[in-house]
Amino acid sequence: MLTFSDTIRAMDEDKIQQQRRDHDERATQERAAILGVQYLDTREIEKSLPLFEGILTNEEMYKGRLVPLSAGSDAEPFRFGITTQTPQSLMQSMLREHNDKGENVQFVLISQSGFKAFMNRYDPPVEVIYDDIKIAKEGDSDTISEVSKTLNSVGTDQVFDYLIDQADRLGASDIHIENERTNIRVRMRIDGALHPVADLAKERYRVIMAALSSRANVSTASAEPQSGHMQKEITRDDATHLLNMRIETIPTLYGQDAVIRLFNFDESLLNLDLLGIPDQQRKEINEVISHPRGMVLMVGPTGSGKSTTLYSILNALNTTDRKLITLEDPIEYGLTGISQIPINTTGGQSFADGLRAVLRLDPDVVMVGEIRDQDTAKTAIQASITGHLVLSSFHANSTSAAFSRMIDLIGVNPIFSSAIRLVIAQRLVRRLHDTTKEEYEPDEATKQYVRDVLKDLPDSYENKPDLDNFKLWRPVQSDDVPFGYKGRVVIMEQMVVGENIQKFLRGDVTDIHTEVIEEEAIKGGMLTLLQVGVLAALRGETTLEEIARVI
Repeated sequence: MLTFSDTIRAMDEDKIQQQRRDHDERATQERAAILGVQYLDTREIEKSLPLFEGILTNEEMYKGRLVPLSAGSDAEPFRFGITTQTPQSLMQSMLREHNDKGENVQFVLISQSGFKAFMNRYDPPVEVIYDDIKIAKEGDSDTISEVSKTLNSVGTDQVFDYLIDQADRLGASDIHIENERTNIRVRMRIDGALHPVADLAKERYRVIMAALSSRANVSTASAEPQSGHMQKEITRDDATHLLNMRIETIPTLYGQDAVIRLFNFDESLLNLDLLGIPDQQRKEINEVISHPRGMVLMVGPTGSGKSTTLYSILNALNTTDRKLITLEDPIEYGLTGISQIPINTTGGQSFADGLRAVLRLDPDVVMVGEIRDQDTAKTAIQASITGHLVLSSFHANSTSAAFSRMIDLIGVNPIFSSAIRLVIAQRLVRRLHDTTKEEYEPDEATKQYVRDVLKDLPDSYENKPDLDNFKLWRPVQSDDVPFGYKGRVVIMEQMVVGENIQKFLRGDVTDIHTEVIEEEAIKGGMLTLLQVGVLAALRGETTLEEIARVI
């Protein structure tokens, strides 16, 4: 699937190629008139004319810059397409040789472009298969050197596509291209962790940036940060999928650094059932989004999977009896049956203005890409209490911090107290590989830490673990799973906004601090991010070390 800009660019390139060919043919025709040789425009026969193999070798055709156009018969002569670079001595030699055999020979002048087109059929270019990129383990400089050698050897017209294809094969979410004094460092983020991949020569950087410039519409000479977008179809194992990429560049001491964020678009994967959300938390989400109005807020840092969860909720709500509209900057996934509106905030547009406009279109569900200011917050909340279900993301570390910040934005307001119905703080942690992970007996200090974190689990929590007798799991490295992890697990802190939380927004409580709100939410049965993470470690889905790294 090509974007509009991709289509225009492809049309422009085709037009340029056509103009170049027209110029080549006109120049060849004029040269033929000067030399007194018959001219032939080969464009109509380059793909259809049979190949006359055995008359000349490929080496002879390259050396003499000519190709056979007919095999000769009693009725017609041998016919050769010559170029302006074909030696006169060769033509005379061929005439004598064929005349000695009683054969007639005819020479016609063809363009250099025509000669190249025929030679691409006689001698097709060999497709070079490069080794797949491997991710180096910590301290493994040999693998980095090996990958660097491969990347530095890939043809200039292939290196960018090769890098993207390999990142997609490895399941990377980001490619980091970073300028250093003597080389370019390439790193990839896989399962949330950043891994060094290769050190490239400076000339490779120029090739990659040139490709980014033409495809993502970013300038290689800009002194300002830039954002761009591009798409690429990836074919692997006879299956094709569309890869969306968001490009961010910023000037640094030694040149522009670039981060390519990869969104492997597969609409079928945007499904709540595939996110691995624990049953109890899934029930809370289902209950809230089943109502026709209210607000659901997703919070967490960049790369925590907020967009994926919001899109999955949208897909769950995407039925023929509902109208769904999104406002996004930029649109990361194109979804069937949903009206998606791009909001260019850097160009002066605002989510608040866009939201006021789409509310006039009678939507049932609205997703606002991000609440960034008071105007957007108030407009979104107003929409959520007037018959719309509003989904949005918000920058905060935890649900209680998000609720406290929202009160700072909109102020204490009894009318808004029932608007926000659910706040979800999310993180992604690496998942232990099921077939290689290893169970172990933790030491007493680790056991006590787990007990301290989980001692206040609410009575309503199902399947409480036995804190007197439990084991943990650790990763085991292998050739197929170099770090012992494969994929990621969603860790969610869910604050269902009931009477105990609404009182802060109504103004019934004067002490509105993050800690106080969190304490009240825990009393109401909320599990913290840390508790949810430790429970996932006890189930063998991840490790305590991974929880500590992310949460």
